[in-house]
Amino acid sequence: MNMEAGISGIGAEEVDFELRRRRRRIVTVSVVSILILFAAIWAWTHRKADTGPVLDATPRVSVIVPGTQQIAKIVPAVGNIGARRDMQVGIAGEGGRVVRVLVEPGDWVTAGQTLAIIDRSVQSQQAAALSASIAQARADAALARANLERAKKLVGNGFISRADLDTKQAALDSANARVAVAAAQYSQQRAMIGRLDVTAPTGGLVLTRSVEAGQIVGAGTGALFRIAENGAMEMQARLAEEDLARLHVGGPATVTPVGTDLKVAGQIWQISPVIDPTSRQGTVRIALPFNEALRPGGFANAQIGGGQGTVPLLPEAAVMSDDKGNFVYLINKANQVERRPVKVGDVDDRGVTIISGLNGTEKVVISAGAFLHPGDKVVPVRVAAR
Repeated sequence: MNMEAGISGIGAEEVDFELRRRRRRIVTVSVVSILILFAAIWAWTHRKADTGPVLDATPRVSVIVPGTQQIAKIVPAVGNIGARRDMQVGIAGEGGRVVRVLVEPGDWVTAGQTLAIIDRSVQSQQAAALSASIAQARADAALARANLERAKKLVGNGFISRADLDTKQAALDSANARVAVAAAQYSQQRAMIGRLDVTAPTGGLVLTRSVEAGQIVGAGTGALFRIAENGAMEMQARLAEEDLARLHVGGPATVTPVGTDLKVAGQIWQISPVIDPTSRQGTVRIALPFNEALRPGGFANAQIGGGQGTVPLLPEAAVMSDDKGNFVYLINKANQVERRPVKVGDVDDRGVTIISGLNGTEKVVISAGAFLHPGDKVVPVRVAAR
């Protein structure tokens, strides 16, 4: 009996051990299940949390709706100063040795004023000889007239024939013709003598003098003097064709000679009718009044007014350029980036004026354009225009 009791006791202990092992297994499975559940909840929670930043990662860009502003259209330019009408004065006659020079650069002269005197001793003697030939021809004409008058009295008495009378009439006509020829030759010589003097074709300012007393000059010598007609000056500037299109004859301009603070008011008097096909530029000429600071050949800056205009005005950072030209990025209704080519005008402290390409109602990207591409999706943030 003691042996059976021992066996029974051992069986009970094994059953108890098996129960405890089952409980531990259940607890373990429960704990693992709970951990898996928590892990699943944690993963699901973090997946939802990660979805937010993906949506928020869409770029946010600052945009501006520029509208339009009334601004003065100013075209900056540089160029050379010169005489508006640069008169080249040289020898009109046969020339000779210069006796005297009567003017200096910077002098003001009137039309017809003598600038230089050429030696005329030989020409004067020729004129004296022609004057004597006139007197001789007149004497011959007077004798022929007297002979004709006597012949007319004698023809009625039959002392001379009608043929002799005609001969004497022809002699008188020939003598009168010789008088006319001699007088014409004398007048021609006097005119040639008058052309020996170098005279001003118009009133104005003497710019240069290229002759000295004692110099031998002739028709091939070239210009002896340069005269600015009435002292009027001008500035010539070369501008791009799009700038020329904005200007008009009579438009105002302010010219500042290099090295000075002087501002000379002028106006456009001529715009080149042609464009250089190589440089795509043309010339604008600005009429200027006389001023001692305006020296022909000098360099100057100009601010040329093109009138008033209503145009969009953008910050400089909003306008970009590449090999295709200037452009801006716009944001369309679908919040996508679009490229828009534009033509720019003046650039100053206020920004860049847009001549064409915008009407002022578009959403224009202010900055970060270099990081965008057409078609990109963005979140526009509007900034107030200045």
